[in-house]
Amino acid sequence: MRKTHSQEHSKPTKHFGFWNNLGSQAIQDVAQRIDRAYTLFFRNIKHGIGTSPPGFKKVRRYRSFTLKQAGYKLLLDNRVVIMGKEYKYFKSREIEGDIKTLTIKRDALGDFWLYFVTDWDIEPPEVRSGESVGLDFGLKTFLTTSDEEKINSPLFMRQASSKIKKLSQKLSKKKRGSRNRNKARRNLARAHRKIANQRKDFHFKLALELSRRYAQIFIEDLNLKGMQRLYGRKISDLGHAQFVNILGWQMYKNSCQGTKIDRFYPSSKTCSSCLYIMSELPLHVRNWICPKCSAEHDRNINAALNILRVGASTLRGEDVRLAPASSLCRS
Repeated sequence: MRKTHSQEHSKPTKHFGFWNNLGSQAIQDVAQRIDRAYTLFFRNIKHGIGTSPPGFKKVRRYRSFTLKQAGYKLLLDNRVVIMGKEYKYFKSREIEGDIKTLTIKRDALGDFWLYFVTDWDIEPPEVRSGESVGLDFGLKTFLTTSDEEKINSPLFMRQASSKIKKLSQKLSKKKRGSRNRNKARRNLARAHRKIANQRKDFHFKLALELSRRYAQIFIEDLNLKGMQRLYGRKISDLGHAQFVNILGWQMYKNSCQGTKIDRFYPSSKTCSSCLYIMSELPLHVRNWICPKCSAEHDRNINAALNILRVGASTLRGEDVRLAPASSLCRS
């Protein structure tokens, strides 16, 4: 009988013997990841979205695996048994609900992180009444509120750019495979992790402050990937996508309502006083005068006011007072 390709390259062969180090469920999850990647690839082709086929990482670059019902066991005193070996871990918060999957990830520094996916019933928070706000994300300012407050981002990557440059130069001068190169790589990874932690801390504190101050928060549904292609490192340093995810969770915990308005709504070009829409408004124009009602507008504040008006109309909650555009204008 002729052997198939899959039979010739099975786990018992010497070349693929490393698969025996993983449990069956971890291998099944790898196959499911490949299936999801190809499903997305063929769906994009069907819809005319140009994309490249899924890439495959080398074994030494594979940084995570997932276990489902078997392969691990939680013990007391923050200990866990994974694949027959016992480890001690630091618990950042209590695990609530029934554990569905456990993912073990290794970061660039070689530290391991445990991610638990749980299934538990959450009672919907009670809706509270209070002030509403519209948020407009920008490049020069991190965000602008409809209350005319402008919040700047510390831009941690820009602050540490000279240090990152020096560490990158030291890494490039080290001999490949040497201990000094590995040490330089870890120093660079440690600097990048510090920047990421600083940015996340800034996002968490800001999201917590906004969700406690306001009862309704409205933002735009931004095309963040498109913005990143246009503006590159600046968008990555601002971290709008991460902030939006953190803000959503903080809003839920603090009984705060909100919604996203359509990304194609011309919030910057619409006069928040008379709703006149400018035909063109270049990005470098930060202040403009409405040709219809002569109202003077700051570009970002005007956009935040329009986001508030449209968001409140879209939400249509009983506790949301729909205000006319004229009352929201600050000309």
